[in-house]
Amino acid sequence: MSDLSKITCIEDLRVVAQKRVPRMFYDYADSGSYTQGTYRDNEAAFQKIKLRQRVAVNMEGRSTRTTMVGHDVSMPVAIAPTGLTGMQHADGEILAARAAKAFGIPFTLSTMSICSLEDVAAGTDRHPFWFQLYVMRDRGFMERLIDRAKAANCSALQVTLDLQILGQRHKDIKNGLSTPPKPTISNLINLATKPRWCMGMLGTKRRTFGNIVGHVDGVGDVSSLASWTADQFDPRLNWNDVEWIKKRWGGKLILKGVMEAEDARLAAQTGADALIVSNHGGRQLDGAPATIDALPSIAQAAGKDIEVWLDSGIRSGQDVLKARALGAKGTLIGRSFLYGLGAFGQEGVAKALQIIHKELDVSMAFCGHTDINQVDSTILVPGTYPLPY
Repeated sequence: MSDLSKITCIEDLRVVAQKRVPRMFYDYADSGSYTQGTYRDNEAAFQKIKLRQRVAVNMEGRSTRTTMVGHDVSMPVAIAPTGLTGMQHADGEILAARAAKAFGIPFTLSTMSICSLEDVAAGTDRHPFWFQLYVMRDRGFMERLIDRAKAANCSALQVTLDLQILGQRHKDIKNGLSTPPKPTISNLINLATKPRWCMGMLGTKRRTFGNIVGHVDGVGDVSSLASWTADQFDPRLNWNDVEWIKKRWGGKLILKGVMEAEDARLAAQTGADALIVSNHGGRQLDGAPATIDALPSIAQAAGKDIEVWLDSGIRSGQDVLKARALGAKGTLIGRSFLYGLGAFGQEGVAKALQIIHKELDVSMAFCGHTDINQVDSTILVPGTYPLPY
């Protein structure tokens, strides 16, 4: 067991993760596209919003419990789907799912995960988790993925709408990102400084995309996988595809990647259960607004027809509180849990969740509330937070 008593914020976990995770995988998680302007703004926009402190309010009996698409959660936070999670730490998806299960929040597995649907189901004793689906040209493969998600006891499906084409991420190109790392001199030198990571990888057989390799004709190893994935993200994605997925899935459906009020109204019309205000963590359209700035307009447009959630930029419980105040019923964290995973494995993810929960709980109390379900924009200082546009 690691001594995490001096780890007090998500930034502490990031610093350790940067030291322990190979450069190409750390940079994959901790970077945006092009100038990285939107990536940086996602965090900075939260800091501009100020909270109103109340005093002489009874702070006993506080609760951060709520629901997300009918699922009871210990706080309005879920773990977001992130690709290559199992390259931040050996068996990373399984470890993160276990930490989420213990904390009472949902875990979402990415299509581009290292551990497969079946791995996570077995590693969590078939505890329900969520699955994220990309729309691909190979509809047969998509059908099989949906069926495998059902068999793995997934309780909700997230469909990512903002990755029809891939945004250019300069660091990934410069690092020659590959899974596993190519044995170049630069990579070997870097790996030599990460003995903890290397030992973990030697101890697992999960080192490639578990949901894909062995499940697609002609894709049996990493070399054949690269050409297949390059051709698979479908630029023709439209709302009819969402309707097809909804019918095939038949369960709770979440649409990820909405950044405009008009698209929020269209998402609500599909009958989906929730939408996620997301700019893919600043990894797709650089120059797009921060998600917290886009949230009020989207929440207003969506109305009560669909739950509105938010991801991208959340690094603290205060960020979760501010998102709730501006209309997000739930939030998702990506980098915040990845830092914990890369730093300390399952313990690190648990620590990240503890940090966010404590910050949320205490800040909510200072704002005069004891129930997260009663929080609204009255906790914010007028003029410091975005309005619908």
